[in-house]
Amino acid sequence: MGRVDSSSFPISRPMPRPFPQSLVSVLLTLAVSAAGGGLAHLGGLPAGWLMGGALAVTVAAMLGAPVGLPERLREVTFVLIGLSMGASVAPDSLHLLASWPISLAALALELVIIVAATGWMLTRVFGLDAGTAYLSSFPGHLAFVMGVAATGVGDARQIVIIQVIRILMLTIAVPIGAVFLPIDPVAVVAAESYLSPLQLVLLAAGCVVAGLVFIKLKVPAGMVLGAMAAATAAKLGGLYTEAVPVPLVIVTFILTGALIGSRFVGITRREFMAAAKGGLIATAMTLGIVTLIALGVAQLVDMPFGQIWLGLAPGALEGMGALGIALGYDTAFIAAHHVIRLLMLSFAIPTVVVLVQHQEKKALERKRA
Repeated sequence: MGRVDSSSFPISRPMPRPFPQSLVSVLLTLAVSAAGGGLAHLGGLPAGWLMGGALAVTVAAMLGAPVGLPERLREVTFVLIGLSMGASVAPDSLHLLASWPISLAALALELVIIVAATGWMLTRVFGLDAGTAYLSSFPGHLAFVMGVAATGVGDARQIVIIQVIRILMLTIAVPIGAVFLPIDPVAVVAAESYLSPLQLVLLAAGCVVAGLVFIKLKVPAGMVLGAMAAATAAKLGGLYTEAVPVPLVIVTFILTGALIGSRFVGITRREFMAAAKGGLIATAMTLGIVTLIALGVAQLVDMPFGQIWLGLAPGALEGMGALGIALGYDTAFIAAHHVIRLLMLSFAIPTVVVLVQHQEKKALERKRA
């Protein structure tokens, strides 16, 4: 916690605080997310609780409000997202595996095109160095990307701005696409029964244990994927058939929106604008590539276009999973594609970094010669 400048107060002794500053920050963040999500929901936007919350907290962060979530609450959010995704899995989702090889091949092709096209654009048009450009172009695996950037590859500040813009724009673009793109409406069937408090506690405990195991195994997005795996296995195994209570789903969306928006804390408006143009164009290119490939896949498989789009979406597993729940799609399909995307990126990121460093080394040698 930073020191308070006493000269800014008209009295000589510090004013007593009724709550710790960290608690005030958390409560403010959640209140802003809930208010923004509520307004978006009342406005009739799909997944309004999520999109509205993310937008509201982002604006608050950019205006300098002390928004943020502690690490413990972030982990709770990841568990809730994974639990909700697993609980909403369609019972017959495993039968769709026969169609998935086509979409998985499309996913691999999509990743190659996105990284090559956006990396080239950021280098040639915006003059970014190759390390910054290509690390900024990877659609996902933000923690891995930033870990590589921390070793001195590229400009970490520009990379995080572009990557967070991508995550935020994905959260915005998908609900908008649900209105304007040719996404087949999928009616969300009202649940006949909901999980009891005891069932929720037991299921959440299993999700936490699975998440910790995934983290121990160093699985990307371990807590989310572990919780998702546990909830899915329990449902497909017949341990429960009930749905997650609606209020808990809303709370999950509010927390997810707060988590996404709070990533903008500490980024000044000048820093934001310096990287925003490149980030917005790169994100627009990425969304265009995903949309074209999803349209192609939709001609070959019998699935809603929106579900395919969410499965091929370039990142934001938590947000895409939450949106899948809100839009009534099969979250098993969505989660499986995001898991494989992360695995592909686990190999692609170090490979591209090595190639970039090799090219930079050769260019430096040519200059010296």
